[in-house]
Amino acid sequence: MNCYRTHTCGELRAADINKEVKLAGWIHRKRNLGNLCFVDLRDHYGITQCVIDSSSDLFETVEGLRPESVIGVSGRVIARESVNKNMPTGDIEIKVSAVEVHSRAEVLPFQVAVEDDAPEDIRLKYRFLDLRKERIHKNILLRSAVIQRSRELMREQGFTEYQTPILTASSPEGARDFLVPSRLNPGKFYALPQAPQQFKQLLMVSGFDKYFQIAPCFRDEDPRADRSPGEFYQMDMEMSFATQEDVFKVIEHTLGTIFNEFANGKTVDQAPYIHIPFREAMAKYGSDKPDLRNPLILQDATSFFGSSGFGVYDGLVKEGKTVKAMMVKGIAEKPRSFFDKLDAYAKEEGMGGIAYVAFAPGGAKGIAKLLSEEKLGELKSNYGAAEGDAVIFMVGKGVKFDKFSGRLRNKVGEELGLIDKNAFKMCWIVDFPFYEENEETGAVEFSHNPFSMPQGGMDALLNKEPLDILAYQYDFVCNGVELLSGGVRNHSPEVMYKVFELAGYGRDVVENKFGGMLNAFKFGAPPHAGSAYGVDRLIMLLLDEEVIRDVIAFPLNGKAQDLMMQAPNFVTQQQLDELHIKPVPVDDK
Repeated sequence: MNCYRTHTCGELRAADINKEVKLAGWIHRKRNLGNLCFVDLRDHYGITQCVIDSSSDLFETVEGLRPESVIGVSGRVIARESVNKNMPTGDIEIKVSAVEVHSRAEVLPFQVAVEDDAPEDIRLKYRFLDLRKERIHKNILLRSAVIQRSRELMREQGFTEYQTPILTASSPEGARDFLVPSRLNPGKFYALPQAPQQFKQLLMVSGFDKYFQIAPCFRDEDPRADRSPGEFYQMDMEMSFATQEDVFKVIEHTLGTIFNEFANGKTVDQAPYIHIPFREAMAKYGSDKPDLRNPLILQDATSFFGSSGFGVYDGLVKEGKTVKAMMVKGIAEKPRSFFDKLDAYAKEEGMGGIAYVAFAPGGAKGIAKLLSEEKLGELKSNYGAAEGDAVIFMVGKGVKFDKFSGRLRNKVGEELGLIDKNAFKMCWIVDFPFYEENEETGAVEFSHNPFSMPQGGMDALLNKEPLDILAYQYDFVCNGVELLSGGVRNHSPEVMYKVFELAGYGRDVVENKFGGMLNAFKFGAPPHAGSAYGVDRLIMLLLDEEVIRDVIAFPLNGKAQDLMMQAPNFVTQQQLDELHIKPVPVDDK
């Protein structure tokens, strides 16, 4: 192959026995059996066992090397006495005749050859070592394969890859911008793009019909398990003269193929995927990203109360509260402690507790003693309950209550083992409200994306109440994770002015913040639509990883710090002077 190796450490097989070979890699493990020293040599491609006789001059050289030292070995391929069927190279080993030490390793801060419980801050400080671990290494390789396959699938459908700017203007897209000071324009700042949204729309206005990009996006927001602080990557696409359904077809082919090819034995929903309107999703699942692996469904039980006999809920309903019911099969004989834990959880969440009726064989339990036989029969009939089942009730009002009901649904599903961990269940969430009401101020705000087209266009903006207007916006959800967002774009300047006006923005604000795109629309803009899915979240799902940092080569930690490169960090006074920046001491803020 070259002067360092004739083969990789994952390449040799029984057919190569008696060949003279050269390998190079890291010492994965060493085992000294007295008369023999075994070295597992590892590179990017795999592991090969090498053996050195104690009578050899090489024995002392190898014995003095720590794990993760980098060496080259020469020798003959021989058959292993003890075949290892768990290794692709397990039929052979190398009888070493020469060793070259390329690099000696110091004492390791944690083990590479085994999974240990090293703290995350140590793993990230020495990320180059962490990436050598088999699990993390394979994660990054799968990430590369998925990105390559995404590109192939988009090109097959007639899309062309373009690059958009990294230095751009700040815009109110829902998260804090990362700002970059301009040396040549004192007092002014660039922003790193939260998404290529405006630029990809401008490409459509420029006559480029089908765009895609594996795009870096930058948002100064707090981290979560499924969201990396600072930066992330998305597979971004846009197409001209396209409807919502056209986007669905492209994404279903792309993501559908990726899930089928990388599911690793899990069952996969097949396209076309079901469409669930936003309001239905909130009512039935308590979430706009429902986990459809959970069979539990929320039902409106408000009409059941009012004069049911259960005074607490009857009174709350009369005050205007909503009651939701969740019928759960086969749990009627669960001990009272099971329901008490759910009640305590609801109280911790500020929702005042839960109520339940359990149709146990020995008699109904819970609030059943407060209900008439007629009401118990109505309960069974209305919510599909039978002997052995239970109906769990919760009460509240508004978005906060809807979201709580979704969390309770997930909690019950998890505790009862109802969620199929071996499946990928997909859906489209559609018909998002264009606007929402700020619960604290009562102001009308954008609920999703201000660049989307309202359903009904200008007529809806002029003649409907803002909170009744729906948008051509959509999310793709898999296993309770929002993988993709998109929309049919607003390409009309007058509609855009009106959209922002209803949210309290004047024409001057629109022209100042979105002047480039708005000006372009005045010179002929095609109807266009698009979307973007998160690469990092997609890889998390495929690998069933719980922490997004384990699918990113060089992630920031939970405090948005790069412990390996020591960023962010202080800069020199000269750099600050060139940028016309004077830091404000933290204590003076």
